[in-house]
Amino acid sequence: MFTKRSDGHEVAVVGGFGGWIGALDDAMIAVSRRRFVGSGLAAASWLAGGRTSVAQVAWERLADRFAAPVGFMRAPLPQGSFGAWLRLLPLKPADAPVVLHTGALKPRQDVHAAVIEIDVGSRDLQQCADAVMRLRAEWLFAQGRGLEVAFNDTGGGKPMRFEQWARGFRPRQKGRGLVWTKSAEADPSAASFRRYLDTVFVWAGTQSLEQELVRKPVATVTPGDVIIKGGFPGHAVIVADVVVSLDGGERRVLLAQSYMPAQSIHVLKNLSDPANGPWFTLRDGRSIETPEWTFSAGALRGWR
Repeated sequence: MFTKRSDGHEVAVVGGFGGWIGALDDAMIAVSRRRFVGSGLAAASWLAGGRTSVAQVAWERLADRFAAPVGFMRAPLPQGSFGAWLRLLPLKPADAPVVLHTGALKPRQDVHAAVIEIDVGSRDLQQCADAVMRLRAEWLFAQGRGLEVAFNDTGGGKPMRFEQWARGFRPRQKGRGLVWTKSAEADPSAASFRRYLDTVFVWAGTQSLEQELVRKPVATVTPGDVIIKGGFPGHAVIVADVVVSLDGGERRVLLAQSYMPAQSIHVLKNLSDPANGPWFTLRDGRSIETPEWTFSAGALRGWR
């Protein structure tokens, strides 16, 4: 197994995984879907679900703040897709800082072009891969598909399913692995979902997430893809948007990340090519240089 130290690095606790996976009954699924979808804020259900202290306002969306560069257009996406959902992410005001899970300012305030309006949590958990998993999970949650959410633990490579968490099962370490036992009341609520995600963040990371994803060529990049280096340490950023040149020959991407220690999820500046603003050009066979991590060529991954 792997967990996170107070300094933000993952450390190993060798082991596998054991657990129970069951199905919620139809009534619980119906309650779950009403809570996930009924808010009317499909792109940011954590705001409508009472999981932020910020009063509801007319949020500026990611796609509204970041227009396609001259000579480019946004890549077309199916309605309801993960990528289309990412384009609707609400942003904090333009001058918002990146803050740590403690509430302190991140020492580096020169790497972000925008801050996403989503909670960090009070523990040092929602780091890089965790932010990617958070956004993926929140999309499923907003679509009424929260019971499909599952991410593998690092040690055993076995799925940690919200479905079993919602039935009241909780993981605990036993010997070399994790076991899931019934120790809580059934609860598929938004608040329960957020607590489940914190548990996922403890036991999953870049190593496990990279193994869940599939390698992709740059020519097929789409919003929701992940650029990742699994390891200890490793790093991951999510492709928040994609634009394509009018002649079809170039694709540029917006990238978003959290980092260590846990901090606001933010859209990155392209410090290596400031003329492009926040847009990064991806090319096959080329490394990808972001402000706090350089990824080797071939680091682009997609969801299965």
